[in-house]
Amino acid sequence: MLKESDENAKFDLFQRLNTGGSQLSPQEVRNCLLVMLNPEMYTWLKKLAAYESFQECIALSDRPLDEAYDVELALRFIVFSRISDSDLSKGVGDVGDFLTERMKELATQPRFPRTRYEADFKKTFDVLYKVVGADAFKRYSTKKHRHEGGFLLSQYEVVALGIAHNLSQLPTEAEIKTRIQKIWGDRNYTDWAGSGITATRRLPHLIPLGRALFAK
Repeated sequence: MLKESDENAKFDLFQRLNTGGSQLSPQEVRNCLLVMLNPEMYTWLKKLAAYESFQECIALSDRPLDEAYDVELALRFIVFSRISDSDLSKGVGDVGDFLTERMKELATQPRFPRTRYEADFKKTFDVLYKVVGADAFKRYSTKKHRHEGGFLLSQYEVVALGIAHNLSQLPTEAEIKTRIQKIWGDRNYTDWAGSGITATRRLPHLIPLGRALFAK
């Protein structure tokens, strides 16, 4: 394996060249970096993203799948599911840059606990698929009493990361479903989940909200 400084130089060149024609998505660029840094981790992350329960819950259309958005969501889970309160309180800055830097750290970590993260990932989405399926990350209409619309990243940040944090002691399945629906009547969520709120501002509020919401 080349030195990380050599890999970063290659990546910087790749980013500069990625300006014309069909430009790659941020995760496709990260995938190129990950292949250079740690091809085994790239294969592992791709397999996680292909996990059936996960794919059923995120229910993405073809375009975001073509742009590797499912892989980005899997990476977000790995990066943020175990993030410390102190790191959250410091702020993550630009979330895209934060994801890239954390991915690089994990890819070059000699003893990255891949098995533990994979177990958390699969258990989280197995639970969600069983309880709410493709509605897991869709808006819930309190007037119509049903889920509607498409995938919402802010709901993913609350629900998936909240479930992952509490895997050792989750509420009942019926209670999990009720709590997901109740998010949309909670000002602590709706005030920070609007389209004008950046992820940089949103995450320090929504991750702790999810952790508290799904505690038994």
